[in-house]
Amino acid sequence: MADQKLYAGAAIRRLRRGAGMTQVALATALDISASYLNLIERNQRPLSARLMLLLAERFDFDPRQLVGAEPGGGASGIRRRLADAMFADLSIDNSELEEWLGSAPNTAEAFVRLFDNRSVAAADGAGQPTDPIQAVRREIERWRNHFADLDAMAEELADELRLGAGDLYGAIAERLRVKHQLTIRILPETVLPDKLRRLDLHARQLQLSEMLDPASRTFQAALLLGQIEARAEIDALAAGGNFEDRSAEKLFRRHLCSYFAAALMMPYARFLRACEQNGYRIQVLQRRFGAGFEQVAHRLTTLQRVGARGLPFFMLRIDRSGMISKRYSGASNAPMVESDYRCPLWNIHRVFEQPAEIQPQLVVLEDDSTWFTLSRAVQGIGAGAGGYAPAFAIGLGVAAEYAATLHDARGFDLSAEAADPIGLGCPSCTRVQCSQRSAPPRNRPLKFDERARGLTPFDFAAD
Repeated sequence: MADQKLYAGAAIRRLRRGAGMTQVALATALDISASYLNLIERNQRPLSARLMLLLAERFDFDPRQLVGAEPGGGASGIRRRLADAMFADLSIDNSELEEWLGSAPNTAEAFVRLFDNRSVAAADGAGQPTDPIQAVRREIERWRNHFADLDAMAEELADELRLGAGDLYGAIAERLRVKHQLTIRILPETVLPDKLRRLDLHARQLQLSEMLDPASRTFQAALLLGQIEARAEIDALAAGGNFEDRSAEKLFRRHLCSYFAAALMMPYARFLRACEQNGYRIQVLQRRFGAGFEQVAHRLTTLQRVGARGLPFFMLRIDRSGMISKRYSGASNAPMVESDYRCPLWNIHRVFEQPAEIQPQLVVLEDDSTWFTLSRAVQGIGAGAGGYAPAFAIGLGVAAEYAATLHDARGFDLSAEAADPIGLGCPSCTRVQCSQRSAPPRNRPLKFDERARGLTPFDFAAD
């Protein structure tokens, strides 16, 4: 952040108005002129490091938020939306986009909200219901996947449980037995052939499949404890989502229960301290907290506590076909999370070949943002069609400017020049002569040369 100009006028204006301050009052507090603050808020002057620190002290927030606080995620966020097929006949160049953001940030934000609402709603006038998964994801991202009340409650409970036992699973089982009259029983796969867990209230049992590994057993036990003891907090968060669809509310509740379970297994302060001490080394975090790779990866996207923030990670989970089943951007504002497509040059697609290895990669997108990513395959439980064991790829990443402290980034040149250029999937990518290209970009007219053929059959007009 130190070597780039940061224009954060919209974010500064929101902070000021949220505090009920005039430009004169905030300018006085920052020891600058009101006219200079006005230029900053209109994105005609960049924000200096000194002012950024003063604002952080005055409003108690992480300065890194300003990077992702631009309307619609800034130029990159709006550019992703403009790649939609409905805009294919428009030629909106970068200078025009930057001018729009600088002169009318609120109008840009309004466009983004309208576009996202259109995308979230499956209804197009035909009376179709809203997509519950998209509705839940929108609510999760509204909170940046950080639910402070659940974290605080889980952390307090984790401290209480660990006072009496070093074995968290055993401590949870004992609390369920003593306080809630529920026992845990591990059943053979033949008894629970198509379920991982089942709550039998008649027998007062939480029944878990023997196919669950120790980390998953702890997680499922912690999830039930959260359903019971964090019910009031979960009810309040679910009600605040104002979901029109009952399915969306239930999916959101499931996410919150899972969030609580992860927070109980990896209590916030202890987990963040361990991350910072060992350079976010996932293998160490797995062993220390008795968690799986995917559980740790997801937890890394939630570290947004005011005054104690971790690095702004994003996470994706895809199957072999590239279909996304989980995506969390947290505070990263990562374009890869928003895109419905992925670039085959990103090594997340190659981890199935070596499932036990974490594969690092430095990538640079077309908007010049550079990301350090860690990808690894994980195995699911059960069998899919044809009896094959399910497999998924986890992609975890952080902006390159924050990656220097990571254990897995040691020895990497983190400059953009050293990064592998990738796109956001062929329909959104305008990199020319990529031999891996499978489709032309949606917003560029095709060109044809009968006398020559390039590396790709899709040649298109330059910007």
